[in-house]
This record gives sequence, C-alpha cells and structure tokens, in this order.
Amino acid sequence: MVDAQTNENYPDDVIKALAHHYREILQLLGEDVSREGLLKTPERAARAMYYCTRGYRQDADKVINGAVFEANNHEMVVVRNIEFYSLCEHHLLPFFGHVSVGYIPGKTIVGLSKIARIVDMFARRLQVQERFCDELCAVLYEKLGAQGVMIECRASHLCMKMRGVAKQDSITVTTASRGIFEVDSSLRSQFFSALN
Repeated sequence: MVDAQTNENYPDDVIKALAHHYREILQLLGEDVSREGLLKTPERAARAMYYCTRGYRQDADKVINGAVFEANNHEMVVVRNIEFYSLCEHHLLPFFGHVSVGYIPGKTIVGLSKIARIVDMFARRLQVQERFCDELCAVLYEKLGAQGVMIECRASHLCMKMRGVAKQDSITVTTASRGIFEVDSSLRSQFFSALN
C-alpha cells in the first residue's frame, strides 16, 4: 500500500508483523491496547518505523540518478545546515541536527539536492552519529569523484536528553574527511570558516 502523505510503499506483510510486535510491547508496558487512543497505534508505529528506516532500502546511485555534471570549477562547494533526523541504534530514540558538506570537485559536480537526499538516505537507518558522518563522507567522496570531501555533523540526542544522564543542552559534533582535506589543514580551515 502506498501512503499518500509520505509516498512510501508499505508492504502489508511487513507492517502487519511490525504492528503485532508493537501491540505486544504496549501490552508488556501495561497498556490496554483495546482503549480508544491505542486502537490504531501499533499500525501507525509500524508505518512510522518503516518510514524512518527507509535508508536501508535506498541506493546512492539511484538517489543521485545521473545528476552529475561536468565542471571546470575546482573551488570548494559548501552546502550548510542540511537538517536530518535519525534513530540511535542503542536506544531507538531520535537524534537530529544539521550536516554541512564541503567538497572540492574533480571533473564533475552534483546537483545540490542530491547531497541532501544522500544525507537523508544515511540518516534514515539505525545509526550512531560517528558512523553516519563517516559513511556520508565516504559515499560522497566516491560518487562525486571529488578531490576531497569534508563533513561536519551537529546533533542533539534524545538518549542523552530524556534518559540516563539527562543533559538537555548537550550537542555532539563529529567530522569526517576524505582526499585532500585529510592532508591540507588550510582547506579544513577554509571549510570551517565557510560554516561560520
């Protein structure tokens, strides 16, 4: 079934199985799944989880879809503050924030929206921020044929805010680099300057 709001194709058998398990979880927590407010919750939660993990069913080449163009530009391209939402693989709680991407083109550039789509592809998986940042950097470096790629990711983790240590103002910052960014400190400085 295709959801009109998300345009996501939800396979009935997968949603039915996920909903069954959500119903059991709610009962184990002491909830009455027959009460009005929870009647449709297992199915809604199943569709939400399927949607929030759609990155597993996406492929970078299909996301880019040929939107790579010849370019003579070899100056840094920076796309700042691409928002993302992900789920922590340790607690299944959301973490969210912004990714900034800088790259030095090789012989090609990519359509800017494709960078944001690739961010979403990796964010929509069970993740840790460090791996998310590194995977994103690696795939952009490979698929863009760039001379170098640098990523900065800033995120708030609900597993830090609503449980455990409960630090409301904490922000986690991770970076990753490939190619000439790994060896050229002046390029890294230029990237961080562009973010301010």
